[in-house]
Amino acid sequence: MQLQLSEFHQFEAAGHPFLYLVPSGGIFAVDDLSKRAIALLKESPRDAKALLDELVAGGASVEDAKNCIEELVASRAFAPEGGWKEPVDEAPAKFPLQTLVINLTNQCNLSCQYCYEFGEDKVATPEGKPKFMELETAKQSVDFLFREAAERKSVHITFFGGETLMNFPLLKQVVDYSRDEAAKRGVTIDYSLTTNGTLLRPDIIEYLTANAIGVTVSMDGPKEMNDQLRVFANGKGSYDIIAPKVKELLKNHNTRPIAARVTLTNGVKDVKKIFNHLKHELGFHEVGFAPVTTSPNRLYAIDENGLNGVLAEFEELAYEYRDYALRGEHHGFSNVSDTLSELHQGISKSHPCGAGLGLLGVGPSGDISPCHRFVDSDEHKLGHVSEGMDTAKQQDFLKHGHIHAKYDCHTCWARPVCAGGCYHEAFVRYGDTGHANLHYCDWIRGWTDLCLRIYGEIATHNPSFLNHFEQRKAA
Repeated sequence: MQLQLSEFHQFEAAGHPFLYLVPSGGIFAVDDLSKRAIALLKESPRDAKALLDELVAGGASVEDAKNCIEELVASRAFAPEGGWKEPVDEAPAKFPLQTLVINLTNQCNLSCQYCYEFGEDKVATPEGKPKFMELETAKQSVDFLFREAAERKSVHITFFGGETLMNFPLLKQVVDYSRDEAAKRGVTIDYSLTTNGTLLRPDIIEYLTANAIGVTVSMDGPKEMNDQLRVFANGKGSYDIIAPKVKELLKNHNTRPIAARVTLTNGVKDVKKIFNHLKHELGFHEVGFAPVTTSPNRLYAIDENGLNGVLAEFEELAYEYRDYALRGEHHGFSNVSDTLSELHQGISKSHPCGAGLGLLGVGPSGDISPCHRFVDSDEHKLGHVSEGMDTAKQQDFLKHGHIHAKYDCHTCWARPVCAGGCYHEAFVRYGDTGHANLHYCDWIRGWTDLCLRIYGEIATHNPSFLNHFEQRKAA
């Protein structure tokens, strides 16, 4: 059998060589014999018998050389002549729903200038649609979730907005109704919400705590950064309103970890300063960052140089995460945790995320969308909770977003963890949900390589820490 190198990304960690196998998503530690075999095939393809003879001539035993070649072929680091013929997996005709994002309202008491729902890049078309979801629509949404979840034994509801807490009375009604319906079916259900924090009150905090509702607070760091774009309609910053309320939330909500979600913009890029304030000064359990979703000509958009700077800051914070992990300690930089979790599980994505598959969004009108970012967009509507899913539209969306439809991605070694990137980002940038986010390609490759090196160091020096990601998978 003629052998050639397959598709992989080489990296070093803790002084040892590793391979990240594409497209399987596996991570392979390379010993000296494997390293020698790879170097020989890198020179030119070889017959398996010739490769075996060369390894033996170099001092390996026949058995060791044979096992080495077999292992590299089995892991698909080596391929037969012509390469491996990877199956073209299609989106399943029916995929059980796991998470429903219920937008309780499309209204908000802030006027964040970068908001994808209300800003210049909005895709929503809410004219003539209700601003607040009504109870009957909410019940239909819950019924839709259980119907589409099929045989799943656990489901999840995320409450979203606008500002979620502007419709807090409905949130409580949804929890009561869905919990009763889950009990009838013998299904476990849990809840989370995203809020800007301005409407938190002691009674709301008490309710969220008593019902173990996970909370993510949208907040962009210390006052001088948060108040650049997260403002009220009169232009006044929101930090002084949010900060004391967040402190009360963190003090009293002890049933679920509380996370902060930061939107990075052209003027808000000091990642370490933001992280230290939110994690160490305010006390969030985790902090996650995402560059703003926007057209490139907006003043708050981050250009290529800015993204390089963000990656450098991410790198510094990621190595801090590594140092914590080597001591077996929690750090809280969720971008690293999320990527390491995917690498540990060997995830190789056909689609960028669960949108349209295990996750759907529902707007105040009851319109179904691929995710919360497309709620109220007529162009992306996939049905209505009272009528059910338009499976033809769903399949068209998923087929269009499949990695095999994104030809720019086919030679990228990072595609198992990216699959082309966020659908909403692609639509805002390119007018096409299935377009690869080419403006992020170098950034994603750099970030993935960094996380691979950190993973390799943890796997070498404190492998028990990786059990944490088994627990995340089970959850």
